Amino acid sequence: MAAPTAMEHEAKASEDSVSYVQKSSRVLLHRGGPSRARCEMFGKGADGRNRVVILCLGLLDVVLLVAAVALGIACSTVTQRPDTKSQPAAAHLIAELDHLFGNHSDAMEAMQEAVNMLNRETRSHKKLKVKVKEQKSANDVYQRQLERFRRERKILQFNVSALEGSCGKCNKGWIFFNSSCYYFSYSNSSASRKDWMDSRNDCINRGADLVVIDHQKEQSYISQIIESLRTYHFEVNGLWIGVTYKKTEGTWIWINNVTEAEQRYWMPGEPNNSQGQHCGATVYSSTQPWETRFGDHCDSHFHWICEMLPKF
Repeated sequence: MAAPTAMEHEAKASEDSVSYVQKSSRVLLHRGGPSRARCEMFGKGADGRNRVVILCLGLLDVVLLVAAVALGIACSTVTQRPDTKSQPAAAHLIAELDHLFGNHSDAMEAMQEAVNMLNRETRSHKKLKVKVKEQKSANDVYQRQLERFRRERKILQFNVSALEGSCGKCNKGWIFFNSSCYYFSYSNSSASRKDWMDSRNDCINRGADLVVIDHQKEQSYISQIIESLRTYHFEVNGLWIGVTYKKTEGTWIWINNVTEAEQRYWMPGEPNNSQGQHCGATVYSSTQPWETRFGDHCDSHFHWICEMLPKF
């Protein structure tokens, strides 16, 4: 095959240029509209056409850049300068929000003050309850003392009446009651406790004997005297009386040979004859003033009560 000639090369180059321009024309008309069409009109020729196309594209890029910058400036201006119609509403909302925050703060302060006041009142209430309790305790003590003073006053009045009645009838230190004179050994601070037999011997030496309680008034009177003397002297755990247990007879007998028949005057569970407690004694009982008698071993040491007839 023969090599192409110079004319053939030129013809081929001319065909390539025409083909490029035609393709470029189609692209410019599709993308740019009339402006690109005008650029195409100035681009007839080989190299001149290419330069015009490049120039047009550069100008278009500059225009687009300027438009972008302008849009950015406009957006920035709109952001920095909001719509004047929305400003009053926004200011009103901000003012309402500040007002609500202020009210909330005031409410919190008021609530805290109320809590503090409640705590103070609670502490004050607790202190008041303690004072009321202390006052109640003190009042109970005063009531007990008042009751004791009333009993002592009653007993003193009773003793005064008995002493007035015994004047000239009973020996010194003895108390007159219901046609008898009574001696309570523990009213004498120098008297010591004795067993049952020695206590009876002391009464005999005084011209008397151990007391025989044979009626209800005498039981009540002796119980009251024991209470009054116990208040002014010391606690008494028993006083011998004139009754003993006769094992052979199985009964309690007074020293005047009278059988004890009043079970109601004995303390609960008494008399207990099975443990050798064969001598009778009495004591004051605040809970059971009538049930005062009990049995004990005859060699136990107690104070005693003597009884004798008065002197007329």
